[in-house]
Formats: sequence, C-alpha cells, structure tokens
Amino acid sequence: MENHRKPSVLFQVSCLFVLTQLLSWVTTKEFRVFGPSDPIVAAPGGEAILPCSVIPAMNVENMEELRWFRSRFSEAVLVYRDQEEQKSEQMPGYSQRTSLVKDQFHQGIAAVRIQNVQMSDSGIYICHFKQGVFYDEAILELKVAAMGSVPEVHIKGPEDRGVSVVCMTSGWYPEPQVHWKDSRGENLTAFSEIHTTDAEGLFSTETSLVVRDSSVRNVTCSTVNTVLGQEKAMAMFLPEPFFPQVSPWKPAFFVTLTMMGLLVLGSSYLFRRKRSARLKVQQETVNFQHEKDELQKTKEDALRTANQRKAAYMAAWRKVQLYADWCKENFQAWTFTLDPASAHPILAISPDRLSVSRKDSTVCLDDLFCVLGIRGISSGRHYWEVKLKNGDSSKWTLGVCREGVDRKGCFSECPHKGFWTVGRSSSGYLAYIDTGRASLFVRQAPQSMGVFVDYTEGDISFYNMSDMSHMFSFHEASLSGTLFPYFRLKSGNVSMIISSMACVSEGREGEEGRRGRKRSRRGGRGGGQRRGRS
Repeated sequence: MENHRKPSVLFQVSCLFVLTQLLSWVTTKEFRVFGPSDPIVAAPGGEAILPCSVIPAMNVENMEELRWFRSRFSEAVLVYRDQEEQKSEQMPGYSQRTSLVKDQFHQGIAAVRIQNVQMSDSGIYICHFKQGVFYDEAILELKVAAMGSVPEVHIKGPEDRGVSVVCMTSGWYPEPQVHWKDSRGENLTAFSEIHTTDAEGLFSTETSLVVRDSSVRNVTCSTVNTVLGQEKAMAMFLPEPFFPQVSPWKPAFFVTLTMMGLLVLGSSYLFRRKRSARLKVQQETVNFQHEKDELQKTKEDALRTANQRKAAYMAAWRKVQLYADWCKENFQAWTFTLDPASAHPILAISPDRLSVSRKDSTVCLDDLFCVLGIRGISSGRHYWEVKLKNGDSSKWTLGVCREGVDRKGCFSECPHKGFWTVGRSSSGYLAYIDTGRASLFVRQAPQSMGVFVDYTEGDISFYNMSDMSHMFSFHEASLSGTLFPYFRLKSGNVSMIISSMACVSEGREGEEGRRGRKRSRRGGRGGGQRRGRS
C-alpha cells in the first residue's frame, strides 16, 4: 500500500507545477514598449508630455507597474502601481510637478505630464512597463530650449582703425550661437564675445565686431538657437563719417620736414668747411630762396591736390556719400504739390497743397495714412526738401513710390513692392529694405529732410538737411515707370511741409490734378475702405 501511495503523491505535485506554469504563461502576454523617435522640446516654465505606447495595443490601466525614471531605476519621475501613483518613490525634484495622462489607456498609450519645466529636466528618460514576469522599456529625450530677445545692435565708436559695433541679446537657452554677416551674406569674425546666465539659467550674450573696410555699409547680427533651429537677426547701417580718415598731408609733411632737415645739416657742414663769411651769407641766401621755392611749390601742390580731389568727387559723386550742398549742384529742384485725390480721409491738406497733417492726432489707429505728390518723375536727377514738425516724437515715412503700387490694406514699404523710403518708428530712424529694416544713426534729429532721385543711375538718397549729413542711399535700384513723392503719417502730431518749392502754374496743376485723380483710382487711397496695420 505504501508503494502505491508514493507515486501518486509525486504525480500530483508534478501536475500542480505544470498547471501553475501554464496559468502563468496564459496570463502573461508579451508586448513591446515604444517612445517618440524625435526629442521632445519644451520651453522653460512651460509643459512637457513624455508618452509611451505598447504594441500590440492593450489596455494598460491594470498593468502591474508603469514607471518613468532617469538614468537609474531608483531615480523615479513617476510610478503607477495598483492603479494609483506612488508618491513616496518619486524624486523630490518632480514632486507636485508631474501627473499621469490616462486619456488613451485603452489604446495602450500612457504619458507623464511635467509642468513648470526647468533647465535640469533636459536629458534622457526611460519608461518601464511591467505585467507579470514580462516587462519592456523605451528611451525618450527631453530638450529644454528658449528663444531670446531680438538682438540690439549699436555703434560703439572708432576702435583699432575701424568702427566698433556691439550686439546684445538675452533670454536664450541653451547657449546660442552668434554670427556677424555683411550685406553680401559673408561671415565676419567677431572681435569679442561674452556669455552670461541669469538666476533662471537663461543665457545673455554681448559680442562686438570691428569693421575696418569702409566699403561695408550694412552688418547683420544673428542669434541662433541650435535646438529649435531658429534665429533672430538685426541689421545696422554704418555711416561713412565713423571710419577713421587718413589725411593725405601727413606723408607730404614728413617728407618735406625730412628734406628741410637734410638741407639744414648740409648747409651747416658747408659753413664749417668753407669758414668764410661771404660763402656763409651766400649760402644762407641760397637756402632762403630754396625754402621759399619749396614753400611755393608746396602751396601749389596743395591747391592742385584740392582741385583734383574736388574734381574726383564731382566725377564720381554717384558712388560716394556727399554732403547735401554738393549734391544740389547735380540735381534740379522738383516742384510739385500734394494730390488730395490720393490722400487718406483722416489727413488734412493745406489750401496751398504744400503741407499735410492728421485731422485728429489723438486717434491711436495704426493705419495707412498716406498721400502722394501730384507730379511724377520718369527721367533725370531731381530733389526736394520736406520740413518736419514734431517729427522727433511721431511715427512717419517719406520717400518715393512707383505709379500704381497697391496702397490698400496692409502693404510693405520696401523696394520689392515699389517703395523707397526712410522714416521714424518707436525704435528710432529706419530705412525700409527688402530684407527688413536697417537702423540709421542720426547725430541730430532732422527738422528738414532732403530726397534726391537719380532716375537714370537708379540711385535714391536721403539727407538730414538740419546738419547736411547723409542718412541712407538705395544704390542701383530697379526703377521703372513713374515715381511719385510719397508721404505717410503713422501716429503723433506730425506735419510735413514741402519747402523751397515754387508753386506750379494753375494750368499745370489742373492738368496734373486730373492725372492724379485717375492714378488715385488705380492705386486707391492710403488706408481706403480696408484698413491694414503698418
């Protein structure tokens, strides 16, 4: 009886073990865990979501454990077990900042939401899903990045035989890359670069550039966030007077001084050798005459050089930035009046049609309040002057525009759209170019502006008539059709007055008024029925 009972017990134990393994195999289903292939990007102080999913898709609500951790298993960011979060296992740095996203549990997707993202949150995360004896993991990457402010560019002054330009920006993460480029898009080497961080861990940069080539008129400072692949840039126009000028008289002065010294030494040696009063007096007379001839020759050379320099300026005035009174010698004063048919209804045109202002300067609408001159330019070289009243405390634009340009709604005042203009905004005096806006350095706020149009050569220049200094030039512009004087009063109590212009005859003004009204119907009033934002 005992021999029969032992095999029976062993058989029962074996069956029970096999049955247990079969039940474990049936209840434990294999799966794979996947995370996003690309890094997750979040801004400091913002929100980041780290999702993971299982394949094949299954409801993960009743899984034994869902865990997100950093480099080590114990560095838990969030632990979900027994259908609730286990706060006691969470790292202190993530306390009160994380929550589990359960909206897609039934689709096999679970995610951790991290609020108030910090710089230290950037890095690798691992999500760990476990069910029974089987588990799988996936790797995620979180990158924290922030776009800072638009670079502020200003001229520091002459330095090291050139012009020092400084670019400053702040609020970036991670540390940005700063590049300098000229108007041709070629990279320029920075003179110095300083990076600092604030209490929140955001980076600020200050980089300087020394431009020694006086032909470089525009430089651009661009700041790049390598994580986001985005950049912010600002251009700066460099006036020619800031470049150190080399005087042509210095070499001639030193050569003359050296020659005179040699003559004195030679005369002294001759006097000691001859020891003769007669020869001494004669030699002094010869030396005096020689010096007189040299001085006369020097004066003649100086006068000749000055005449040659002026002749060179007069021959190449289109290629250099001359003073306004020099330019007037090559341009003809252009007489015109304002065209009321092209004016925005909020603008007030004077009875003589030589000045324009806003009827209500208290209106804070950023509208396209513009008016055109009644006479257009299609050939030759012409200029006119515009007096500005309250121009240094208002926003305005003036210049020229091509006939028939679209002045309805929101339009861009750039050469590509048929506008060649400068003006003043809240950030200072600007020139509107195809690539954006170029900041202008103004030593004295202009009370009067000069507009010089060389239609044949395609040059349009602007001068500050208050100190006769050059402000900006559009060189080799693609001019076509007829160009009309353009005036825009954006905001403030600004008035524009056409000065130094004789009134046109009644017959000519009547004829051009009819043409202006016809043109106005084609181009539309500035602002019109549909108002855009400048």
